[in-house]
Amino acid sequence: MKRLLSLLLALAMIFALAACGGGNDNAVTPAEGTPADTAGDAADEPADEPADAEGTEDWHIGIVTGSVSQSEDDRRGAEAFQAAYGEDKVTLAIYPDNFTEELETTIQTIVNMSDDPLMKAIIVNQSIPGTTEAFRQIKDRRPDIICIAGESHEDLPEIGSAADLVCNNDFVSRGYLIIRTAHELGCDTFVHISFPRHMSYETMSRRAAIMEAACEEFGMKFILETAPDPTTDVGIPGAQAYILEKVPEWVEKYGKNAAYFCTNDAHTEPLLKQLLEYGGYFIEADLPSPLMGYPGALGIDLTEEQGDFEKILAKVEASINEKGGAGKFGTWAYSYGYTLSAGLAEHAKNVIEGKSELHDMDAIASALQVYSPNAEWNGSSYTNATTGVKSDNTFLIYQDTYIMGDPGHYMGSAQVEVPEKYFTVS
Repeated sequence: MKRLLSLLLALAMIFALAACGGGNDNAVTPAEGTPADTAGDAADEPADEPADAEGTEDWHIGIVTGSVSQSEDDRRGAEAFQAAYGEDKVTLAIYPDNFTEELETTIQTIVNMSDDPLMKAIIVNQSIPGTTEAFRQIKDRRPDIICIAGESHEDLPEIGSAADLVCNNDFVSRGYLIIRTAHELGCDTFVHISFPRHMSYETMSRRAAIMEAACEEFGMKFILETAPDPTTDVGIPGAQAYILEKVPEWVEKYGKNAAYFCTNDAHTEPLLKQLLEYGGYFIEADLPSPLMGYPGALGIDLTEEQGDFEKILAKVEASINEKGGAGKFGTWAYSYGYTLSAGLAEHAKNVIEGKSELHDMDAIASALQVYSPNAEWNGSSYTNATTGVKSDNTFLIYQDTYIMGDPGHYMGSAQVEVPEKYFTVS
């Protein structure tokens, strides 16, 4: 019996040593043609490339987005990150299209990500209602998982109480910068189009208030127009038909030096189409992208350019110029939704590997730039308009505005210092 026990102990020690010396055979290197490869081949400049997971502990990252039909850019960005690091490292999920009516399913879809014992971070973009509760449940069972919210639909202080990091488009700075850009382009009027549901959101109502205040500073008229909510009985077709009908009236009423802005994606395409025909300016969309409204409004096919935002922007810009819109229509050169899904996942990976601090704005911007190499980003901590207190885990971010023309140009918005008074406008 003693001999048998000694033999078993010796075998156990041999197996343990073999396991320790086996290396990391399961680590996945980013696939060819992914961001890690496009950074260059020079082995002596690793800082210029997205760090890969080779040689580090095993990690899994989960990304939850809307469907392609509802949030294509968000989903494509998640797919780009998965393509870079492998399906065995990156798990994707889709929340229901009708998330307001399927709250429990939405919550469970997010929470299910935490069943994976190797899951280290979960990103939700856009963070629709239910994300806060899902993150709370995840933290109860797996406090080690980093929970990141992209473009929250819930109140920022609320989701910030459950998430480790929240990143939204900078509705404060953009409220000022969009008006400033319109003024620089020669606009004398700014028309804001929305509906009650959106205006009940703090992010959208505060932005509108900031836009009105900025218009006063720059000597411009600020106009509020209401359009049908596409989630009501009129649906998307009815809401779009309303925009198509009203734009000619608005242009006649407010003149061709008016800039227009709408808070809803479904309104964007018909608005662009009519402005190109009747006159007017469009600085950038609510969630900017060359794909937001432009392909449909211009009647162009971008299938061959899919995923290549330099080519997408070039084709959109050429069509804008052909239709006489040079110098009047703008966007972010790289899709916000696409960049946010992929960039926040890249940031999470860097944090997991000990290469970045979670709440470092410069590190967040650097991760976003991996997927938007020619555009500049800026941002700041979220400031509660009521208390004046800045959040330490909630950031408002924005990309430089690109005005299409011949040639087009960046407006330098990321370098503009927004006056402090706008951060407490409510």
